[in-house]
Amino acid sequence: MKLNLLLILQLICFGSIAQSQLQKFEPGKISDGGVFGLTVSPDSKTSLWVKSNGRRDTLLIMEATLNKGSWSNPVVASFSDDAAKWKDIDPMFSPDGKMVLFQSTRPVPGRPERKGFDIWAVRREKNSWSEPFHLGNKINGDGSESYASMTAKGDIYFMKDNESKPGNSDIFVSRFIDGQYQVPQNIGLPVNTSFRESNPFISPEEDFLIYFSDDSTGIGEVDLYISFRSGSSWTKPKTIGAPVNSKFAEFCPFYHRHQKRLYFSRQEKATGRMYEDIYFMDVDIESFRDK
Repeated sequence: MKLNLLLILQLICFGSIAQSQLQKFEPGKISDGGVFGLTVSPDSKTSLWVKSNGRRDTLLIMEATLNKGSWSNPVVASFSDDAAKWKDIDPMFSPDGKMVLFQSTRPVPGRPERKGFDIWAVRREKNSWSEPFHLGNKINGDGSESYASMTAKGDIYFMKDNESKPGNSDIFVSRFIDGQYQVPQNIGLPVNTSFRESNPFISPEEDFLIYFSDDSTGIGEVDLYISFRSGSSWTKPKTIGAPVNSKFAEFCPFYHRHQKRLYFSRQEKATGRMYEDIYFMDVDIESFRDK
């Protein structure tokens, strides 16, 4: 009864997105029950995502290109590892499309003891990718960093474990100053709470942030929320609502500003595996802003 009431209230409050059609992204070809974390280039011609096989034992970054309205058959991105010697996750295009951030457990130069995910990047070079490069040991620490997204100024928002809350995570930002990434800062309340916050997508202008939280008032295992920049702080987060949020887990949000489309991943747990697929919906971000 509680779940049904919450769904009804969210459908009423967020009718602007409920009227749009929620769709699975390229079912069969890309969304095959074992994928998550889609990003699409600003020109809408290249897509990257993670192949998980529903078990997370192997994590590869896949790539497809758009030609005459159809996506090509997926291939392992050249900067990922088809031999699965390490795990690669969370690709994210920079606002200008010239760079892709991702996280990897591959060996870190000068840090042979580091085993978690660090933030790496590649640059677009005509029709190929550069060699991956590590973003340094100010933004990266000995714990895992994941789901990094970039503003037009080059600042990076990402998830980092909260050292004072074991098992929880918060959203941090590393400012890009004089060509270097600075020590990450916790963005604090009202976004980060006693619950788990992760998977931040920051808009190019840094005027809104979409992320997931396992806030107990949500309707699923984790739900998507949005907060707007107000001066030097963030507004009280709002749930994205149904039909994006559901009784399952929604994560890895990505908003394509030219398409005005929200992409996200949904996970349903089953015996021995997870079913993970990518969805999208046309969304007016301004409909969530307090007038």
